[in-house]
Amino acid sequence: MVFTGIPDEAFDFYRELALDNSKSFWQRHRDRYERAVREPMADLVAELSPEFGELRMLRPQRDTRASNDKSPYKTYQGALVDLEPGLGFWLHLDASGLHATGRFYSRAPQATTAYRSVVTEDRGEELQTLVDGLEKLGFTLGGVTLQTRPRGVPADHPRVGLLRHRTLDIGRDCDRAAAGRPAAAEWVAQTWRELRPTLEWISANVCPRLRELSTR
Repeated sequence: MVFTGIPDEAFDFYRELALDNSKSFWQRHRDRYERAVREPMADLVAELSPEFGELRMLRPQRDTRASNDKSPYKTYQGALVDLEPGLGFWLHLDASGLHATGRFYSRAPQATTAYRSVVTEDRGEELQTLVDGLEKLGFTLGGVTLQTRPRGVPADHPRVGLLRHRTLDIGRDCDRAAAGRPAAAEWVAQTWRELRPTLEWISANVCPRLRELSTR
């Protein structure tokens, strides 16, 4: 099927699910989820996959085994493609709109060490330049961060902001009105094209260091 946009009903579904995240709500509204969320997202994924790799859509159920939050369902529909383990493109739909990002989110125990060791080197300036350029284009830098700088990093380090990060999530948002149009597919594609050089830098610089540390 051709992607024609995300219908308003999808955003309303997630707004209501946030208020009543229960199995009974899901059972009553499963048809809405399939029609308004899963099918349009599947069409969007199918349109993006030839250029960016085979995206996979996440299941709607949450894994609550290791969480204090026992809400059974995710309040978003996610889809992703990994370029390397823990590095790739991310897309999700929630009550506010569409969100397209590039992420470094490796759960390997040495991931933060590998990332910070490379960013402290002179070549880390290249990543700072890439991130600065994206922010000028309206991208937001997110991810898991420390409240203070890492131990041993001086307060005047030129990349102290990047070094606070344990993970990176860089992207931008598409509101409900824009997400409802067929052009939203090109918006996601252009967002990811602009992110690609940053992800390629991480792949070329951080991922080899991570593999090296993981074999020690």
